[in-house]
Amino acid sequence: MSRIVMKFGGTSVADLERIRHVAALVAAEVRAGHQVAVVVSAMSGETNRLVALVDALDADRHDGDTAKGGKISDEYDSIVSSGEQVTSGLLAIALRRRGIPARSWLGWQIPLRTDSAHSKARIAEIESSAIGPSLDAGNVAVVAGFQGVSESASGQRRISTLGRGGSDTSAVALAVALKADRCDIYTDVDGIYTTDPRIVPEARRLDRISYEEMLEMASLGAKVLQVRSVELAMNYRMPVRVLTSMADAHTPNPGTLVTDEDESMEEQVVSGVAYSRDEAQITLLALKDQPGMVAKVSRCMSDADIIVDMIVQGISRSDNTANLTFTVGARDHDAAITALEAVKEDIGFNAIKSDTNVAKISIIGIGMRSHTGVAQTMFEALADKGINVEVIATSEIKISVLIDEEYTELAVRALHSAFGLGG
Repeated sequence: MSRIVMKFGGTSVADLERIRHVAALVAAEVRAGHQVAVVVSAMSGETNRLVALVDALDADRHDGDTAKGGKISDEYDSIVSSGEQVTSGLLAIALRRRGIPARSWLGWQIPLRTDSAHSKARIAEIESSAIGPSLDAGNVAVVAGFQGVSESASGQRRISTLGRGGSDTSAVALAVALKADRCDIYTDVDGIYTTDPRIVPEARRLDRISYEEMLEMASLGAKVLQVRSVELAMNYRMPVRVLTSMADAHTPNPGTLVTDEDESMEEQVVSGVAYSRDEAQITLLALKDQPGMVAKVSRCMSDADIIVDMIVQGISRSDNTANLTFTVGARDHDAAITALEAVKEDIGFNAIKSDTNVAKISIIGIGMRSHTGVAQTMFEALADKGINVEVIATSEIKISVLIDEEYTELAVRALHSAFGLGG
């Protein structure tokens, strides 16, 4: 008897009809002889509604409010995690109505232990001493995703959340803890595509993709899987299958398997094209050209909890200075500028120039390790369309460029065609 974890996102459990459909998919796996644990997100739009309620209280904030940003707190997590509690209970009831033994589990009941970084907590440990025997007894475990429990230095336990998309991470982590045979992530698409089909209609669904490629695609803008879920799967070699929840239990639904790479994967030089419009470009002008300056900038961003992505340093017109350009998430633009202005004298630069009208375009493929001319093909394809490249970043299996946002779709189509990724 195999043990599987099934995860369903917000659109898959958007209303009672969708929840009934999910119950049918779960029931089919149970009747096929599998032990099943299910991880669910909040119903579509529910988390946004709950966040909006918290945001509405921002006007009441005063100088004594110690909550970072006015909302990042243990109480924030207590509120926004409630959507998953509702969904898990409803799905457990729907399964029981079908004659399938089931019970709901919240993060603190498992327990799924996390650190205390509320709203973006990281999983420290998942116990299976309770949920495992429940599965062995024939029950379906319906787990509220996205949430866990943190413990402070004083021993106080509070609800914590894993950040947007955290239900993916909950599912993979649970699959690892339960020593499951695989983790199935059900979404509103039928797998991983070579690029966004809304931009390139001839984009092709991939049958298989390596952990490394999926990790790059997720971190570079592909929204199908959360980055941390892919990291977990890769670290523990947990097979993950991405498939659609819109098909019925009797329709072929192969999806895309995320797994270890094999030789056949290297035959395809580039596997996909990803893009992200959530970018902001920041340039520090006339930064002192001496050891330790980039480290100071990085420390400034780290202290402000801002992740820096692409970095390039160029020579300035002034002697002994350089211009440092880097990117951050667009939502972090204002906070980054504020943090840099506060340490301007300490770091030593003349001015800050920034641009939020940029996009990051990336090509990904493990075949790039063993093939030459990939960068040439990419840059020629962009040049042929008159697209200027502002910043370049590379790794062993990816090349990313920063371009003007208005050329995003044109660049994606050009690169998809240049590398022959169409169906």
